[in-house]
Amino acid sequence: QVITGGHYDVDCRLEDPDGIVLYKEMKKQYDSFTFTASRNGTYKFCFSNEFSTFTHKTVYFDFQVGEDPPLFPSENRVTALTQMESACVSIHEALKSVIDYQTHFRLREAQGRSRAEDLNSRVAYWSIGEAIILLFVSI
Repeated sequence: QVITGGHYDVDCRLEDPDGIVLYKEMKKQYDSFTFTASRNGTYKFCFSNEFSTFTHKTVYFDFQVGEDPPLFPSENRVTALTQMESACVSIHEALKSVIDYQTHFRLREAQGRSRAEDLNSRVAYWSIGEAIILLFVSI
């Protein structure tokens, strides 16, 4: 997700260890991509701001690698979970969704803070300009 800068869009590309492009999108503000690695090696991703070189951009990205380990080592057993174990599993799932919501709200807060700071600087410069003009008019 692009947090700050320009029209909030950026290019993104993901390549596997052989250089084969797995994902390529142009001018995206937010996107999600899920894939299963077919082989071991170094996967490369690149964010490009080629079409908007005058604007500095801040990009947030998150990797979620692999599956969560089982909450209980004997979770794959044949018998049913006890009431305490099933409550723990449901609480664990709820807390994972809370983490996702917190990340979303932190990103929104960062965007809002960036816009507020930009607006504050513009108002400050405008006020300084008006003060200088008022000083010249009064002289």
